[in-house]
Amino acid sequence: MYSPAHFTETDQAEIERLIDTHPLAALVAMTGAGLDANHLPLLRDGEGFVGHVALANALHREVPDGAPVLAIFHAGEGYVSPNWYPSKAETHKAVPTWNYQVVHVHARITWSHADKDKRRAVALLTARHEKAVNGASAWKMGDAPTDFLEELLGKFVAFRLSVERIEAKSKLNQNRSPADIAGVADALSGQGRTGIAAAMRRPPKA
Repeated sequence: MYSPAHFTETDQAEIERLIDTHPLAALVAMTGAGLDANHLPLLRDGEGFVGHVALANALHREVPDGAPVLAIFHAGEGYVSPNWYPSKAETHKAVPTWNYQVVHVHARITWSHADKDKRRAVALLTARHEKAVNGASAWKMGDAPTDFLEELLGKFVAFRLSVERIEAKSKLNQNRSPADIAGVADALSGQGRTGIAAAMRRPPKA
């Protein structure tokens, strides 16, 4: 990923926040037919990630254990108009751009048909997202009939990503003046793009 130094995200807490709040990743792998991308929720599990794909998805047959994959977590984004820069009125030295935050996880994939691994993938997914949505009323695997759950588990394959490296980019107008950054953040916030606006207002790490 092309990432000039002033856009490279090095704050590990911010990288983990982006992954946690935007878990639907594009999982990119090379197959015999070429590059293949699947959009899958990934969950942190220790130093790696876990997820699952449908049994009918050929990915688990076409990509062998240990193959390199790239998981792309895409966070807030938004078009930036030159009109939002206060400095434009003075210098007219401004062009359109796009602000965004993204995390690339380079990893090796390992597949599993084991019941315990499939249950863990579902358990982590529901523990993270059901509680956030439904609180004390969160759905649990135990809420489903045993035979139904067994049938469901037979229809997908679990996988683990062993991380090799993580790179992240926060393109947030860091190459502009504080006034220009504030102007863009206000405009994006006014469009309802509060996530990217909040990221722009985050104080620089000392």
